Amino acid sequence: MKIIKAITLAASLLLAASGVFGPAQAQDAKTPYPTMAPLDGYLIADRDAEIAMAKSAAPPTISNEADVLVLGKDGYHTAIEGKNGFTCLVERSWMSPTGSPEFWNPRLRGPICYNPAATRSILPYTIYRTKLVLGGLTKAQMVESIKSALVRNQLPNPENGAMSYMMSKSAYFGDEAGHWHPHLMFHVPTANAASWGANLPDSPVLLNDEFHDELEPETIFMVPVGHWSDGTPAMADESASHKH
Repeated sequence: MKIIKAITLAASLLLAASGVFGPAQAQDAKTPYPTMAPLDGYLIADRDAEIAMAKSAAPPTISNEADVLVLGKDGYHTAIEGKNGFTCLVERSWMSPTGSPEFWNPRLRGPICYNPAATRSILPYTIYRTKLVLGGLTKAQMVESIKSALVRNQLPNPENGAMSYMMSKSAYFGDEAGHWHPHLMFHVPTANAASWGANLPDSPVLLNDEFHDELEPETIFMVPVGHWSDGTPAMADESASHKH
């Protein structure tokens, strides 16, 4: 419970950074990243390093049998074909809420492993957002494209049981949240905090309310865990995560 209480405030910071290339579009001039940085700043030059980072999102017993995607200049590609239906990749800053001040932060790295249900119903949004930005769409055009795709049923609703692992020590959720804390995410159709008992005193469940105004038809609940994917305790790293 001490972990949960200590990180509740940090949760909102993570969610603002938590999961698109092309010509940069101006945002609020007061934001630290008003426009997109050069494309190379978002890429990881070492393919093996990106694979390792992606796999670090979940314990090896899961990620060693998962599909692994890596990001190239034309989108995500399968680097490893798995056997268990999970998919691991490193999300970039464009998976943040569209209003996030760190939407274009090239340092942001979000290793994540989707379970089979999330691979089928949540991962498509990552692929689609990336495709739109690689195609040079503005943020406004991206929003309109997602709206259109949803109306045409070209993007799925969250499947029952859709969840993901974000337990990597290598994660960097933004300049304020830093590495934050290892956690699980549960992707459900639009719901409220009360339905999961989220954000209540001593509840281990946190509601990701930063995505309430996003177009994607999902609600994200998070449950922090006490260790990283390699099994080491997270408590010792807690204070360090708040310094970023």
